[in-house]
Amino acid sequence: MPTWLPRLAVHGGPRFLQIADALQAAVADGSLSPGDRLPPQRRLAAQLDVDLTTITRAYDEARRRNLLEGRGARGTYVAAPKAELSSVLDLSMNTPPPPHGVDFDDLLKQGLAQVLMRADGALLMTYHAGGGSDADRQAGARWLEPVFGPLDARQLVVCPGAQAAIAASILALTAPGAVILAEPVSYPGLCAAATQFGRHVVAVQADEHGMVPAMLERACRRHRPGLVYLNPTLQNPTTVTMPAHRRQELAAIARRYDVRIVEDDPYWLLADAAPPPIATFAPERVVYISTLSKCLTPGLRVAFVLIRDAHERERFLDALRSFALMAAPLTALLATQWILDGSAGSLMAGVRSEARLRQRMARDILAGYYGGTGDGLHVWLALPAHWNAEQLAHAADSEGIAVTPAQAFATGSEVVNAIRISLGSIQDRVRLQAGLRRLSDLLARRPASSSAAVV
Repeated sequence: MPTWLPRLAVHGGPRFLQIADALQAAVADGSLSPGDRLPPQRRLAAQLDVDLTTITRAYDEARRRNLLEGRGARGTYVAAPKAELSSVLDLSMNTPPPPHGVDFDDLLKQGLAQVLMRADGALLMTYHAGGGSDADRQAGARWLEPVFGPLDARQLVVCPGAQAAIAASILALTAPGAVILAEPVSYPGLCAAATQFGRHVVAVQADEHGMVPAMLERACRRHRPGLVYLNPTLQNPTTVTMPAHRRQELAAIARRYDVRIVEDDPYWLLADAAPPPIATFAPERVVYISTLSKCLTPGLRVAFVLIRDAHERERFLDALRSFALMAAPLTALLATQWILDGSAGSLMAGVRSEARLRQRMARDILAGYYGGTGDGLHVWLALPAHWNAEQLAHAADSEGIAVTPAQAFATGSEVVNAIRISLGSIQDRVRLQAGLRRLSDLLARRPASSSAAVV
């Protein structure tokens, strides 16, 4: 039996994936080196007491991961590392990690086949009124059932992504020149939309539980805001999750000052036992946004927006149609198909599991700096005194690592000394591990003195 191959687990998932994973781990830890010859497939099948198809699938999966190469009659060998055109390790983009054990290509093919089998192709390729079909809204209600329980699907709007939903909320609920209140570090897309529409984002102090209620009340009295923007679960970028009592307090202030809250909640379904959304405490005051981009895939461009008030919902739709007539019917229906047949739930479970594994990896490698919660797609790193965020981002870039400095998230003049690192955009775990180790080494060093190059 090859020393790199552990005993196959009865309940460890598909055996071909267990073998491919063992190959990948052996290459990563040096048990297998480029040029090592692997056992012939029939011999390995006999040793493991599995059928030949299992070994063939395992070797095919390993080739897909660029671990193996065939050399004709000479056999199968461990491949040399694939040369990358770009050496940048991207820790800056907050995307879901590839779920382990889920064949995304197969899922996509099957989902699209079902969509095309059941839908009229001509209808998929024409204009729609916007806001989603009845089927899409019903799927949205089912998707949000773990969050709210049973929902009236008529209160949902299907949008082409959360950014479009935020922009439509600003247009529908505020006037030009209005103030939007947000935490001192917040989602950059909010500031981008507010600036384009001539609104002003004002920072409200936050603590370890999120926006401070007394500071929100003071800001409401002073600015008479049009909106309060909150991302209360695994906040981007700080990873803070507001406790239930803080959510209740903020909802009560919104009622008292007759102000709307935009609750951008992309990570609720990825969190471990998240508190109820703010929208449960003040349903008539909150526009609730849940995108599939962070828990399934950004390529769907589908977000579900819950707006309880019918008049407000129409204003939102009017605003949305002014710049995004509709979500693409094909991807919206694919999302609906996945939700209804259970594929979306399986995919999200895979994303959640992979994200938690990557969080553990980051915690172990960045032990002295780790600022995560164990859930979600990103980590907030408070920097040692010898680094500032912009300086570290430039130094990381020169070493082939992309990170996001705190300045990118600032809504006010005060900027904390931190960076956000995202754990999902590097598909391969081995490359992610290498990037985190390189970043850890950089954090431990002091900045090099700047000097001009002479050539």
